[in-house]
Amino acid sequence: MNSYSIRILICTLLLVLVGCSKDDKNPDYLKEANCAAVNADSNTYRLYVRGIMNASCALGGCHDAGTASSGVNLSSYAGVKKAFESQNLLCSVNHGKGCSPMPKGGAKLPADVLNRLACWARNGYVE
Repeated sequence: MNSYSIRILICTLLLVLVGCSKDDKNPDYLKEANCAAVNADSNTYRLYVRGIMNASCALGGCHDAGTASSGVNLSSYAGVKKAFESQNLLCSVNHGKGCSPMPKGGAKLPADVLNRLACWARNGYVE
């Protein structure tokens, strides 16, 4: 191989590496939440989060106490907190990369709801 061919090969490899180094990570949902307009006193599990979970997640055949699909029970405070802390629920409800999009087969929850859920987690999972 002559030096011109080697230079072309090196340039091609560099272009491939640069093109493939795109960041495929999900955003930090907690860090990016805009909590300035969210009233922390009303954004609690009992006053807000439970209603969202019951209407969208803890349904029969999904993540209710009886079914607990994939071992996830979102019908109680303890179950919801656990899912947020250890099972990446924010990634799923945001339809993030590498996460199972929830609600399964449904549309993503509205942006304001997703933001309030992230703020609830960021504010310490107030019951």
